[in-house]
Amino acid sequence: MLQRFVYITGALDILVAVGLWASTLLDPKPMYFVPMMTLGTFLMMSAACLMWASKDMLNRAPVIFWQGLVRLTAVLALLYAVPSGMANQWEYTLVAFDGTIAIVYIFGMMRVTGGSLLDCLMCRTPAA
Repeated sequence: MLQRFVYITGALDILVAVGLWASTLLDPKPMYFVPMMTLGTFLMMSAACLMWASKDMLNRAPVIFWQGLVRLTAVLALLYAVPSGMANQWEYTLVAFDGTIAIVYIFGMMRVTGGSLLDCLMCRTPAA
């Protein structure tokens, strides 16, 4: 179940990356074109890494765990940005979506590896 969840959420990130590229190409803005295209590329790489890591979660757990931390960072940024007027109210939806995925990734990898939070932070897996 967890393997499938990681794979599917990784695959969904591909769609988000393609959407980001499409919106950037359809309405290019000088100040944002390069950063948004680069962000889409990083998101695509992240998606591919998640899909790859889902096939051997015990040995590739750090990839998934750290992606959980990346999503948690996005959640914290939104929790600051929306009340500060730097993001729209609807973006709170992303907090629920990414927050849930982050928690599943982080605690899921701790369970898969049998390691502590520190073990996962240090990329220690049973095979390492």
